Amino acid sequence: MSEKKFRSQLYEYDYKRSVIKLKNRTCPRCGSIMAFHSTGKSRWHCGKCGYTVFIEEKKK
Repeated sequence: MSEKKFRSQLYEYDYKRSVIKLKNRTCPRCGSIMAFHSTGKSRWHCGKCGYTVFIEEKKK
Protein backbone atom coordinates (compact mmCIF):
# COMPACT_ATOMS: atom_id res chain seq x y z
CA MET A 1 0.00 0.00 0.00
CA SER A 2 1.22 3.51 -0.68
CA GLU A 3 2.51 5.66 2.11
CA LYS A 4 0.24 8.32 3.56
CA LYS A 5 1.08 11.92 2.66
CA PHE A 6 0.55 14.85 4.94
CA ARG A 7 -1.29 17.87 3.57
CA SER A 8 1.91 19.93 3.62
CA GLN A 9 3.54 17.49 1.15
CA LEU A 10 0.86 18.18 -1.49
CA TYR A 11 1.97 21.78 -2.02
CA GLU A 12 5.11 23.61 -3.16
CA TYR A 13 5.97 26.76 -1.23
CA ASP A 14 7.91 29.78 -2.48
CA TYR A 15 8.34 32.10 0.48
CA LYS A 16 10.25 34.76 -1.45
CA ARG A 17 7.40 35.33 -3.94
CA SER A 18 4.61 34.39 -1.48
CA VAL A 19 3.27 31.65 -3.79
CA ILE A 20 1.69 28.32 -2.86
CA LYS A 21 1.24 25.81 -5.73
CA LEU A 22 -0.52 22.43 -5.75
CA LYS A 23 1.77 19.58 -6.90
CA ASN A 24 -1.07 17.36 -8.17
CA ARG A 25 -3.50 18.06 -11.00
CA THR A 26 -7.08 19.15 -10.57
CA CYS A 27 -9.92 17.40 -12.36
CA PRO A 28 -11.24 19.36 -15.37
CA ARG A 29 -14.69 17.82 -14.90
CA CYS A 30 -15.42 18.37 -11.18
CA GLY A 31 -12.46 20.38 -9.80
CA SER A 32 -11.27 17.82 -7.21
CA ILE A 33 -7.63 16.83 -6.72
CA MET A 34 -6.53 13.94 -8.94
CA ALA A 35 -4.22 11.10 -7.86
CA PHE A 36 -1.28 9.74 -9.89
CA HIS A 37 -1.16 5.95 -10.38
CA SER A 38 1.98 4.35 -11.77
CA THR A 39 1.00 0.66 -11.59
CA GLY A 40 -0.18 -0.74 -14.89
CA LYS A 41 -0.44 2.18 -17.28
CA SER A 42 0.63 5.52 -15.83
CA ARG A 43 -2.42 7.69 -15.32
CA TRP A 44 -4.09 10.51 -13.38
CA HIS A 45 -7.43 9.50 -11.83
CA CYS A 46 -10.18 11.46 -10.06
CA GLY A 47 -11.75 9.43 -7.25
CA LYS A 48 -14.82 11.65 -7.08
CA CYS A 49 -16.17 11.51 -10.65
CA GLY A 50 -14.01 8.74 -12.19
CA TYR A 51 -12.30 10.90 -14.84
CA THR A 52 -9.00 9.33 -15.99
CA VAL A 53 -6.13 10.73 -18.08
CA PHE A 54 -3.68 8.13 -19.43
CA ILE A 55 -0.07 9.25 -19.91
CA GLU A 56 1.56 8.16 -23.15
CA GLU A 57 5.06 6.81 -22.67
CA LYS A 58 7.65 7.95 -25.19
CA LYS A 59 9.30 5.04 -27.00
CA LYS A 60 13.01 5.36 -27.67
